[in-house]
Amino acid sequence: MNDLEKGETVNKSDLVNYISEVIDLPKSKTATVLDAILDRMTQALAEGEPVILVGFGTFSVKKRAARVGRDPRTGKALQIPAAAVATFKAGKALKDTVNSVNEKEMVEA
Repeated sequence: MNDLEKGETVNKSDLVNYISEVIDLPKSKTATVLDAILDRMTQALAEGEPVILVGFGTFSVKKRAARVGRDPRTGKALQIPAAAVATFKAGKALKDTVNSVNEKEMVEA
């Protein structure tokens, strides 16, 4: 994953390949482990529980109230229903790492 070009997206397959190399586990088993982690995180969020990964961040669910919006083409008012939305708040270690990378790029530019 360190060989990504700027602007590339990391997807599930990239994560499986990277984890498989780091811990020397077959890709099929690594995919099963990653699926189990994501399934548990999804289950917790569906039940309204936050998922806290210390240093990385916190996933949680917030309730968005129903509201009136506008159709951008017609300008007509329309009712937007209430919804539960998943949110993510970056932890300090993640913020520090991202900021240090961005600071290096700004100095090099």
